[in-house]
Amino acid sequence: MLDLVGLGTVATAFFVAAASPGPATIGVATVAMSGGRARGLRFGMGLSVGLSFWGLVAATGLGAILQASVVALTILKIVGGLYLLWLALGAARSAAKNEGAMPEAEGAGSDFKRGLLLNLSNPKAVFAWMATLALDLSDRTGTSQVALSTTLCMALGVAIYSCYAIAFSTLGVMGVYTRTRRVIEGAIAGLFALAGLGLIRSAIVRQ
Repeated sequence: MLDLVGLGTVATAFFVAAASPGPATIGVATVAMSGGRARGLRFGMGLSVGLSFWGLVAATGLGAILQASVVALTILKIVGGLYLLWLALGAARSAAKNEGAMPEAEGAGSDFKRGLLLNLSNPKAVFAWMATLALDLSDRTGTSQVALSTTLCMALGVAIYSCYAIAFSTLGVMGVYTRTRRVIEGAIAGLFALAGLGLIRSAIVRQ
């Protein structure tokens, strides 16, 4: 028997975690502001697929194995941190340019791939999934409940990133971005750099 209260709890917790400011939401907002709605939606879809991958990992119990594997987790954190630093470098270079907007990505799949890689390189996503799904687990929880919770959260991920892409690709927001592009890109570079260094630090320093 499905537990609707449990589903609601999971959905609420996941929404708060996924919609909160972080590398993924900052990334889709930036792409939408600089490149328009279509690019933002493609980037958001890539983020959604990457997030869904970690959801499947958590739902099948592989997340616990990953968390217990010190070597695998350390490697994943370092790779993820380096990717965030690479994004920070790209944002810093964009901020240093005089052009008013980000150039069009090479091919329709480029934004999707960038979004996919961003969430795939974030090991914290699987831990967020594990913590969220644990809210709906009990001795009576069946596989159908876990599957429905996971599916619901995946759908929420698509909705959240799509809303970010739509909201930040309005003419007003894009106009503000155009006028203050260098400041925004510089701030984004700093945020990505802090996130990347923090991820690498967590891989090297044992808490």
